[in-house]
Amino acid sequence: MKDLSQIALSMLDLVAVREDSGVDHALHIALRTAQHAERLGLTRYWVAEHHNMVGIASSSTAVIMGYLAGGTSRIRIGSGGIMLPNHAPLVVAEAMGTLAALYPNRIDLGLGRAPGTDGPTMRALRRDRVETEQDFPRDVLELQRLLGPTQPGQRLVATPGADSHVPIWLLGSSLFSAQLAGELGLPYAFAAHFAPRLLLQALAVYRQSFKPSAQLAKPYAAVGVQTIAADTDTQAEYLASSLYQRVHGIVTGQRGKLPRPIDHYLDSIHPQERAAVDDFLAAAVIGGPDTVRSGLQQLADLTQADEFIMVCDVFDLDQRLRSLDITAGLMRRAATPAH
Repeated sequence: MKDLSQIALSMLDLVAVREDSGVDHALHIALRTAQHAERLGLTRYWVAEHHNMVGIASSSTAVIMGYLAGGTSRIRIGSGGIMLPNHAPLVVAEAMGTLAALYPNRIDLGLGRAPGTDGPTMRALRRDRVETEQDFPRDVLELQRLLGPTQPGQRLVATPGADSHVPIWLLGSSLFSAQLAGELGLPYAFAAHFAPRLLLQALAVYRQSFKPSAQLAKPYAAVGVQTIAADTDTQAEYLASSLYQRVHGIVTGQRGKLPRPIDHYLDSIHPQERAAVDDFLAAAVIGGPDTVRSGLQQLADLTQADEFIMVCDVFDLDQRLRSLDITAGLMRRAATPAH
């Protein structure tokens, strides 16, 4: 059994836009949550790149990272992730290098290879670019060079960015990035908060393929997990109904803003749709303290994770912060060395 106190605890924020409010409110909630996470001793606070989604305000990921870093003082701030196919590596290196100059030793660069959006928006972001399987590994290597030490005769230098050594993470929900992260000796985060099916297989591939690097001597694996904790199981299920509604919208193609919680939501939808929601959230940990402790312990034993990265889609800010309090308390967190 792996002791929960040995696992770092962090948070991924989708910067949800809530019903009856706008982007400004979503950004305010993100900052308040990051500040609370810092007080609790969480290791890092990440935001994810998504586009053309009315319910998610994190499209300008680097801008939000600067906002959160400026409103905190110690917690690491990062991208979970920057969707690299949407950007030139030089632009990413310059943005991260600027943040690293403003907030030294506090910036993480998590990279994904999905577009983070739908087809038409993907084409708008990439213009006429045609993606191949080799583009992502090549772009990751280029980012490593741009963020690393300047070499004699180097013609392309990211300014800011060069010599910043911003830590690069690879993110994924399949085996491709797990293999690449292992081969490059990078930390790896699996997105079990929305695609848990390949979790254990991906972690095995990552650890088996790992080669020590200048950044990392041994594998370091984080697991994204939907976590909603409350004082009772009943209250947690009620709060989680906002998440259930959001996921139901995803699986039925009806995305919207994060809705208010309602009683017994799962009982109101078609059994086939409920099964799809359950599959999407198969790794979620939702409940009162005992239920959450048990769920996190089971996940720890199954994955041997070095870190859990919580996603906490709770509509009400105070209840969201309470969920963080309970979860951090259960894991007996203290600040941990950053990777």
